[in-house]
Amino acid sequence: MAGRFKKRLIIIGSGTLLLVGVTASQLSVIGAALILHPAHRHVVVAPPPEYHEVTFSGEGVSLRGWRGRASGDRRGTLIYLHGVADNRASGAGVIERFRMRGFDVVAYDSRAHGESGGESTTYGFFEREDLRRVLDAIDPGPVVLFGSSLGAAVALQTAAVDRRISAVVAAESFSDLRTVVTERAPFFFTNATVRRAIALAEQKGNFQIDEVSPELAARTITSPVLLIHGASDKETPPAHSSRLFAALTGPKRLILVPEAGHNESLRGNVWEDIERWIDKVVSSTTGEEGGAPDSD
Repeated sequence: MAGRFKKRLIIIGSGTLLLVGVTASQLSVIGAALILHPAHRHVVVAPPPEYHEVTFSGEGVSLRGWRGRASGDRRGTLIYLHGVADNRASGAGVIERFRMRGFDVVAYDSRAHGESGGESTTYGFFEREDLRRVLDAIDPGPVVLFGSSLGAAVALQTAAVDRRISAVVAAESFSDLRTVVTERAPFFFTNATVRRAIALAEQKGNFQIDEVSPELAARTITSPVLLIHGASDKETPPAHSSRLFAALTGPKRLILVPEAGHNESLRGNVWEDIERWIDKVVSSTTGEEGGAPDSD
């Protein structure tokens, strides 16, 4: 009896170890898939009034979006860049706010999001080149990038390499991809599993994760940057924007919004601060009265 019981424990134990081994080997595959293929949300609404559908040619992908012309005298162009697992529709309120303030506006689906093409999300590695192609297709004049989360990270990385960008509003950006992936990994992912998932994502996505770093980009950005972050953000802690603020060497401002979590910082009186700040940037760029934005 005791022998049979011991044998059964050995069998059960071996099976458990095998299951754990199989699970561990698959976790890195699952992790890589989560990095490269976030949840996909199709655009199910029509363009807002005064907007039309447009397709831009990105870096090897087609980018679907909306475009609207400024109401009244044109002051420049504002491009809205959405967050991960989202699409252009989340920016409907933002782009209409600034169209009415004299900006041509563009909102498009990032690669592998919404109705745009592309197999994988690379968090700025290829997305910054997509955005530069969009910049090629807009009219001359001041350009303001308005990004949320993933979009903020893409905006910052693009501003570092393209001097056509007059200003960046970056809400809830991560400082570097490796850090935020590690922070967001499920509790049962070991450090080794995370490293394997990242390596596999690099291989399958054909990009280098350590080159996806708004913090490194910040060191060479010369255009003014307004950083906004929820003080209670648990998904991408505000320390990310604090690191970005420290790295920026040009005109800069950081707003921490009390009691705001992720995707909650763009609310209330923050909009008044954003509008005043953008007005100063554009006035400075075009030679109008208003002066350059303050750094604080």
